[in-house]
Amino acid sequence: MNFSIEIEDAAWEALPGLQALVDAACATALRGRTESGEIFVLFTSDEEIRLMNHQWRDKDRPTNVLSFPAATDMPCPHGEVPPLGDVVLAYGTVAREATQQGKTLAHHTTHLIVHGVLHLLGYDHENDHEAEEMENEERLILARLGIADPYRT
Repeated sequence: MNFSIEIEDAAWEALPGLQALVDAACATALRGRTESGEIFVLFTSDEEIRLMNHQWRDKDRPTNVLSFPAATDMPCPHGEVPPLGDVVLAYGTVAREATQQGKTLAHHTTHLIVHGVLHLLGYDHENDHEAEEMENEERLILARLGIADPYRT
């Protein structure tokens, strides 16, 4: 499995070791699953994610994370594993949430990467049942990474 990153917003440089963080979060989220493939993680700004959120979700505001699953019919060279998709995080929103929630930036970022990867795997939170299932999966993955339950109040 290959997990690639691009840092588009220099503010993300406040969090050293992003590639290692992405590698751990993605590998742990995919552990024991049949799905595999390349995941690209873009670290961007609130303004850029606002534009994406507006274009793809018709919501004209920044958000913490967006996921873009790869098309299931995407052609792939013989012998290569098709990509799972892309995950995009916005520094301003993620950093603000981490502070408000009393979490480290690294732990909150890891949680949101895991959240994004689960979306690539088909998880969602459109209703209470889906949200509970996705949150429980996030808790299990984050516990494997030594990160406390992000939903505990």
